[in-house]
Amino acid sequence: MFASIIIMAFASCSARIDGTVKDGGAADLTLKASLGTRTTAIIGSLRAFMGDKADAPVLDGQAIGRSIAALPGMRGVSLKNTGPSAVEGSISVANLGDFLASGNPKSRLVTYAESKEKGSSSIVIILDRDTIPEFISRLSPEVGDYLSALMVPVVLGETSSAKEYLDLVSSIYGKSLADEIVQARIHSYIEFPRPIMLVKGGTAAGKKAEFNIPLLDVFVLEKPLRYEVWW
Repeated sequence: MFASIIIMAFASCSARIDGTVKDGGAADLTLKASLGTRTTAIIGSLRAFMGDKADAPVLDGQAIGRSIAALPGMRGVSLKNTGPSAVEGSISVANLGDFLASGNPKSRLVTYAESKEKGSSSIVIILDRDTIPEFISRLSPEVGDYLSALMVPVVLGETSSAKEYLDLVSSIYGKSLADEIVQARIHSYIEFPRPIMLVKGGTAAGKKAEFNIPLLDVFVLEKPLRYEVWW
């Protein structure tokens, strides 16, 4: 589920993530993500204004892969375009405890803990106004530019309700873009080494946890979002 955070930083998209977490904190994931039609058109216009080539992909798999590979805790990334606004590939995390680790405890996105004595492990993910801006600051400048153009409150440091944000998007870009943002979801299915004892923010069956995260909740962050898995 933690990898869905990576996708949240790339405008209004829908994504499917499957993966496994291993003992010791390593993780392997596969990803499929695509932008909506209206979002594709708007970001394409922004890229053209910034001087990008007309045939350049709107969602650049290689550029996204390079940004992700440079983040702390990563082992390897292989993403490719399956269309101008669609990417798929694999993401390998060496250690979840190091993923996006920084000197500021408030900006820690992922906390991984393992107790060999108790034979249990846990992942806690917190999305709030400290962790999300810290993450975006580590990506390529274009990502922040696109999200700013979409007037994403958490990026601009503004506080607004979901309705206020959608009304603003509708007034600037039209209702079709606002509708895409409402519909955008991150679907994540992660398998763990042992049966799951507790899950928060999602559901679990046996060793597998499932999360369905509305992107609008992350854009607005009317309240911090917390996801936990204990196994």
